[in-house]
Amino acid sequence: MALITSAGVGSGLDLESIISATVDAENLPKLQKFTQKESELSVNLSSVGAIKSSLSSLDDIMEKLADIENFNKRTATLTQPSSGDLISVTTTSESTSASFNVEVIDLAQGSRAVMDDNLFTSPTDEVTASGGNLTFTAGAKSFSLNLAAGATLEELRVAINDSDDNFGVTANIINDGTSSKLVLTSDETGNGNDLVITNDTAELDNVSTLANDGVSQGGLKIALDDMAQDAVIEVDGISISSATNKFTDAIQDITITALKESENNEKAGLVIDVDKETVESNINEFIEKFNNVIDTIEYHTKVGGALSGDSSMRSLKSQLVNTLSSMVTGAGGFETLYDIGLGLSKKGDLEKDSLVRSLNDALTESYDDVGTIFTAPDGIATVFSDLLDNYLESDGALIFRENSLNAELKQLENDRSNHDYRMEQLEITLRKKYSSLDVLIAQMQSNGSFLTSQLANLPGFTRES
Repeated sequence: MALITSAGVGSGLDLESIISATVDAENLPKLQKFTQKESELSVNLSSVGAIKSSLSSLDDIMEKLADIENFNKRTATLTQPSSGDLISVTTTSESTSASFNVEVIDLAQGSRAVMDDNLFTSPTDEVTASGGNLTFTAGAKSFSLNLAAGATLEELRVAINDSDDNFGVTANIINDGTSSKLVLTSDETGNGNDLVITNDTAELDNVSTLANDGVSQGGLKIALDDMAQDAVIEVDGISISSATNKFTDAIQDITITALKESENNEKAGLVIDVDKETVESNINEFIEKFNNVIDTIEYHTKVGGALSGDSSMRSLKSQLVNTLSSMVTGAGGFETLYDIGLGLSKKGDLEKDSLVRSLNDALTESYDDVGTIFTAPDGIATVFSDLLDNYLESDGALIFRENSLNAELKQLENDRSNHDYRMEQLEITLRKKYSSLDVLIAQMQSNGSFLTSQLANLPGFTRES
C-alpha cells in the first residue's frame, strides 16, 4: 500500500513503524486466510476437472458403442494375385458374410476414332472452306462445335479439347511421315457407346465418322479393337458385365471396381465379414476409459486428497461399478456385460475375463448379440450414457460443482479487493490520528525549548553543568 506521508518527522518518534505494525496486525492474518482458501478452491476445482475429463472420455467411447451402425459395418478382405491388384471393393452394413473368387475378363473401354491416310498432310491444312457444324455423340452424351471458314486441322483439335460442353472426347494429331491424322478418344465406355461424329456440310466429311449423306462413312474410322466395350468379370465362374469398371450389386450390397485384366485366369479372393476388429478395439477402449475414471476418482478421494471424504464422488464410483451389472434383454444367451467375456479383477479393474468365454469367442459365435448388449434400449452403452449425462450435461452434477467453485473463487477475489480497500482506509485513518499527535508533540517540544531559553536569560538562573 502506498504511504501517504512520512509520519514522525515533527516529533522524531518512529510513527511509521507503529502504523505499519498496526496495519500488518489487521492485514496479514486475513491475507493468509485468503491465500489458504484460494489454494483449497483451486485444488478442488482441478480435481473435479480431472474427474470430469475422464468421464468425458468414457462418454465418447460409450457413444460409439451405443451406435448400432458401428456394429453393422462390414469388412472386405482381398487376396490379390502376384501380378498386381485386380479389384477394389466397398461394402455396406447390409453386406452378407461370404467368400468369393473374382476374375477380371475385360476392362471397360471407350472408343477410338482414327483418320484415314493421306487426307491431310499438315496440321495447318484447311478442313473447311466455308465453315460448318460438327456434332460429337457417345451413348446419351453429345456436344457440338461451330467451325469458322478456313478452320485448320490444328484449330479443330484445339476447339474439341477446349470446348466447355465436351463430355470426355480428347483430340490429338499424329504425323506418320506422309500425313497428319486426327485421332479422337472418348471416355464414354460400354457396348454401343462408340463415338459418332456428324456434320451439316459435306466439306466436313473427312473429320466425321458419318458422311453428310447420313449413310456413307466419313474420314474417321473406329477399328474393331477400338470400339467401346463393357467391363466383364466372373464371380465364382458367373459372368457379369457393366458399362463401366464399377460393378454395383454384382454381389448384393457390394461394389466391385475392376482395376486390371487378369493374367492367365488369375483370380482375386474376396472375404466379406463383420468388422470384429473395430468392435473389439472399441470395447478395449471402453475398458481402458472405465478403469481410468475409477483410478482418477480414487486418487482424488484418497486420504489427504483434495476430495477426501467427498460422498458425491464415492456415490459416482458406486454407480459406475453397479452399471456394469445391468441386465439387458433380447441379447440371445447374453444378459450382462460379464457374459461376453468381461469381468472385474481382484483389484477392481474391468478386464477381459476368459473364465466363462473370451470376448473373441463371443464376437465369433454371437456377434449380433454382443451388439445388442451395448446398443439395446436397456443396453450397457445406453445406461452408461444416461448416467454420465447426469454429471456432464450443462445442468449436471460436475458442471454445477465446477460453477460453484468458480463462483467461490470470484467471490474470494471480490473479498480480497474489498479487504485491500479497508486496509487503505485503515492506514489513512491511522495517519490522520498520528499526524495530529506528531504535530502536538512537535509543538510541545518547541514550547519546551522556548521556555528553557527564556529561563536561561533570567538573572540568577544557573544551568546545571
